[in-house]
Amino acid sequence: MSKVFVFSLALIFSIFFGQAQPVLPGASNLPQYLPLLKGKQVAVFANQTSTLGQTHLVDTLLRKGINIKVIFGPEHGFRGTADAGEKVGNYVDEKTGIPVISLYGSKRRPSPQDLEGVDIVLFDIQDVGVRFYTFISSLEELMEGVIAAKKQLLILDRPNPNGHYVDGPVLDPAFKSFVGMQPVPVVYGMTMGEYARMLVGEKWISASSQKIYDSLLNKGKNLIKVIACKNYTHQTVYSLPVKPSPNLPTMSSIYSYPSTCFFEGTVLSEGRGTATPFQVFGHPSLSTELYSFTPKAMPGALYPKFADQTCYGWTISGSSDEVKKKIGNKIQLSFLINAYKLFPDKDHFFILPKSGEIKDAFFNKLAGNEELMLQIIAGESEESIRKSWEPMLGEFKVIRRKYLLYK
Repeated sequence: MSKVFVFSLALIFSIFFGQAQPVLPGASNLPQYLPLLKGKQVAVFANQTSTLGQTHLVDTLLRKGINIKVIFGPEHGFRGTADAGEKVGNYVDEKTGIPVISLYGSKRRPSPQDLEGVDIVLFDIQDVGVRFYTFISSLEELMEGVIAAKKQLLILDRPNPNGHYVDGPVLDPAFKSFVGMQPVPVVYGMTMGEYARMLVGEKWISASSQKIYDSLLNKGKNLIKVIACKNYTHQTVYSLPVKPSPNLPTMSSIYSYPSTCFFEGTVLSEGRGTATPFQVFGHPSLSTELYSFTPKAMPGALYPKFADQTCYGWTISGSSDEVKKKIGNKIQLSFLINAYKLFPDKDHFFILPKSGEIKDAFFNKLAGNEELMLQIIAGESEESIRKSWEPMLGEFKVIRRKYLLYK
């Protein structure tokens, strides 16, 4: 058989059967965005996931002669070591000597003073595609500050590891918070670049910022530019090269997170302080015949629920393929429903604020409404709960489709 014939067969197979090409994040496309940074004063919004190969994006840009004036950091900080929810202050990065301004501390958006002298802002953060994971909120706040200052924002897009499905209750604006700012479902199936396009396209940013954005757009200047990923679709299986935060250390945790993070709003442990966060959940008062685990204080989980106490509950841990198969292309409500049914003190299953008002419970901020908690308490079936999501999910999917950059 000739080499030409073999090559032809390989080419035909590639065309018709989709031979996998390596997925490349937007950061890898240096020729597309490096010329936009040359000779400019640059601000970078980044964390430990902002890598180009094995090298941090900031280090790469510095070696390319890019003048980075300031770095902005999100939840967990620029180096990604802070505990969940821990407020991070401003400091000077030891490695580069560049000032780092926290946008997860005393403020969540850059001020005009922070952007003074900056020509262009570069955003490069790995998301996991879940509404209550705060990086999309950080992106929105950054957009507000950058647009108000009439600066250019360049988004280096990255694949969404949970981008293959859309599911969950759509947020009711009455429950808006930093763990949910827009009327999108828990799993929204979009990359950061696509999400940013939706924010301005649907006019979901503030009226003052939208007015500035639209005015400049009408004059031919688009303040938001996305550098797209290569060889990525929303069905691509993408394993993150760097853990996005301390308690999402593996792809197994990333796949289970949309279903099990709801336990943060309950008295049950969601597995922080274990080797498998968000893959185990339980409580000391549940049956001792169930799966057992003991949370421990550790970096990234300094104050886990029930530290050094044995909890009894469930595990869905396993390889990433196994966990992905267990979860499927939907949020697994059965975990929450079964845990509530078996919990002995149902009046204290959900964590309520001091006021005792159900509407102010953190669980409802995660869910984006009050309805899910009441449905669980009422003993509604998973099928009934899921059916209640359908009308708004359908409306969101129509909106989402307009802003997709990938098949």
